Amino acid sequence: FAAQRHVLTYMEDAVSQLLENREDISQYGIARFFTEYFNSVRQGTHILFREFSFVQATPHNRASFLRTFWRCFRTVGKNGGKYSSMCCYLLTAQEYHCLLQLLCPDFPMELTQKAARIVLMDDAMDCLMSFSDFLFAFQIQFYYSEFLESVAAIYQDLLAGKNPNTVIVPTSSSGQHRQRQPPNDCNPLEGVEASLFYQCLESLCDRSKYSCPPSALVKEMLSSVQRMTFYGFLMALAKDQGINRALGALPDKGDLFLDPAMDQELEKLVAQVSGLSVSGPASSSADTANMPIRNSPRINSPWKPLHHRRKMDAESEGSNEETDSSEN
Repeated sequence: FAAQRHVLTYMEDAVSQLLENREDISQYGIARFFTEYFNSVRQGTHILFREFSFVQATPHNRASFLRTFWRCFRTVGKNGGKYSSMCCYLLTAQEYHCLLQLLCPDFPMELTQKAARIVLMDDAMDCLMSFSDFLFAFQIQFYYSEFLESVAAIYQDLLAGKNPNTVIVPTSSSGQHRQRQPPNDCNPLEGVEASLFYQCLESLCDRSKYSCPPSALVKEMLSSVQRMTFYGFLMALAKDQGINRALGALPDKGDLFLDPAMDQELEKLVAQVSGLSVSGPASSSADTANMPIRNSPRINSPWKPLHHRRKMDAESEGSNEETDSSEN
C-alpha cells in the first residue's frame, strides 16, 4: 500500500520541507506542520508553485496539477483569448504554456508542444486552440507521458515492419523527456493495423510500471477501426470520456466550465471584499474611531517552497549591498 500510494515520496518531501523551513516551522510546531502538509496532499494543493520534478513525481501529483490547472483557468474558455468567427476563445501553445508556468515556473515547453501537436497534428505551434481541446490533450500527454513515449516507439517499429516486442519501456524520469519524432500521419492509409497495434499496447501495459490507460477502453477504441495512425490514436485518447472518467482529474467535457465548489468560494470572497469596502454616510472622526474593527478571515495557503524564500533573501541582500555602496 505504501509503495502504491507513494507514501515514501511524500514523507521524504515533508521532511525536506521541515528541515529547510525549520526556523519558520518552530513557531507553529512540527505536529501542525505535518498535519497541514498531508492535508494539502489530500486536497491536491501541495503541487502549487512547486518544481516540475515534484509535480510529475506521482500519479496523484499529476492528477492534482491537472485539476488545479482546470480550476484556475477554466474561465479562459469563456472570457479570455483571441476571439474567432466561430464564437469561441482561442490561445496559442505559447500562451497556454505561460498559464502552466504560473503554477509550475519550470514546466517544460516540450510537454506543452507535444500536447498541442495532439490537437494540431503538425508543428504549427502558432495555431490557436480552444481551452477544452488543449486541456484534454494536455491531460493525456502529461499523465501518460511515459506510456506515450513507448507507444511512439511501437508505432514506428510497426511502420518499419520490426518486432515491437523489443521496445524498452522508459525507466528515466519523465522530467528528462526525449524529443519525440512525430510520425508521418498525413495519409490515413499509412497507419498501422489496429488489431496488431492493440496487441502490442496490451503487452506494454502489462509490463509497464508507469500509468497506462485502461486496456479495455483502448481495446474498444481500436476495435472500431481497421487501421490507426499515431496522432489519430492520441486524439482518440484525448476525446474518450471513459478514459477521462477513469483518470478522475477533470469533469466531462459538458461540465468543463462548471465548478460549483469554486464558484461558491469565489462568491464568499467577493462578499467579504464587498463588505469591507462598503462605507456608510460621512460621519465625524469621533464616530469613525468608535466603529468596531472587523478582522478579515485568514485563508490558509499551502506551504511555500524554500526557493521562493531564498530568492527573496537574495534580493534583500542585493538591496542591502546597493544601500551600503550608496552610503560609502
